[in-house]
Amino acid sequence: MESNDKKLKEYVVEELPQPMVSDSEVTYGTFMEDKLQVAKAVRHGVSFPLFEEIRGNSPLSDKQWANLLGVNIRTFQRYLKDEDHIFNSLQSERIFELAEVFTAGNALFDEEAHFLQWLQLPCLALGGEAPIQLLDSSYGKDLVMAELNRIEHGIFV
Repeated sequence: MESNDKKLKEYVVEELPQPMVSDSEVTYGTFMEDKLQVAKAVRHGVSFPLFEEIRGNSPLSDKQWANLLGVNIRTFQRYLKDEDHIFNSLQSERIFELAEVFTAGNALFDEEAHFLQWLQLPCLALGGEAPIQLLDSSYGKDLVMAELNRIEHGIFV
């Protein structure tokens, strides 16, 4: 998690115009909880190095990332080759939404493999859908986050 904090500090302090928090206050958790700061970051666009950090802490394949960002796999692969790429605001919003899910899931499950397995298995509380199938929309992401919160608090449906 320390590398996430470092990348976010670099991004917020150096790249975003007039950050609301000082360098010493920026952590992955505090950044994701500050919705106004996330909204500013979405507007500015996610830089490639920050995306790489988020992607490295996610259980998704490149094909899954491309699908969830609404681009074909070849376009996504071109993005990966361009270290100066800045994702547009819609893609940036989706990246932060997914980062929020991955942060919660990785904190809840003891191993990333268990979290990945949970993402791919049908869930009765989610209408029999696999959580990963719902991550293509904000509403679906909210449902997945709500289910992670229920699991965290021992409420199983």
